[in-house]
Amino acid sequence: MDHLTYCDLLEVEAGRLVALATNADVSAPVPSCPDWTVGDLTEHVGLVYRRVEYWVRVLAPTRISMSEMNLTRAPATAAWLAEGGELVVGRLRASDPDAAMWAWGEDQHVRFWSRRLVHETLVHRLDLELALGLPSEVDDSVATDAIDEFVHNVARSGNFSSDVKNLVGDDEVLRFACAHGPTWHIRLHREGFEFVDSAERVDAVLAGPALALLEVLYRRRDLATSPCTVTGRRELVERWVANSALR
Repeated sequence: MDHLTYCDLLEVEAGRLVALATNADVSAPVPSCPDWTVGDLTEHVGLVYRRVEYWVRVLAPTRISMSEMNLTRAPATAAWLAEGGELVVGRLRASDPDAAMWAWGEDQHVRFWSRRLVHETLVHRLDLELALGLPSEVDDSVATDAIDEFVHNVARSGNFSSDVKNLVGDDEVLRFACAHGPTWHIRLHREGFEFVDSAERVDAVLAGPALALLEVLYRRRDLATSPCTVTGRRELVERWVANSALR
């Protein structure tokens, strides 16, 4: 998918999140985000939108903190969330996707943020649907892209996800496999992990429908209650899931 396609998807996902927030009790707990309420989730996403809009607007060469941006925290209403979504979608659409700028992931360009925000918003939409007791639906192509974006950026998340340092091993290979879709192979070694195109030996496989696999990898659903299956060394899968969350 290209930059403008991600912008379109972000507009759709932000609209879904706003619609859910409009009818939600801000004090209701969000089971998949411990210690968060619906209001906390709304504030988090609204501030993410505003931070990214600022970074993209100035093509930030390094990370600029919220205090340096002088962002104000408005009441975390659905209208405030919608305003943030409109601001960042507009900014991304008007920007050169190939322009160099800071990003916490491996792609140091504007286009990193259009893709990242689609999946940031998508996952929090799943959180809010869970909090409201509503079913979730995600197109398989979007869910598999979310998995791909997640697993390829985990290594760069150590500054805010300290548990990533525990993703080490003795050359074991993990495979994540979407039903009727792509697969990912990850080799754990003593210094960390790396992606490999294929492997003669696979020590553990986590497989399932795209949405279910996404939910497990993002820790939005327990492996034990998921339709995903594990073959091989289950402890390797559990170690990955326990230590790879984007915090």
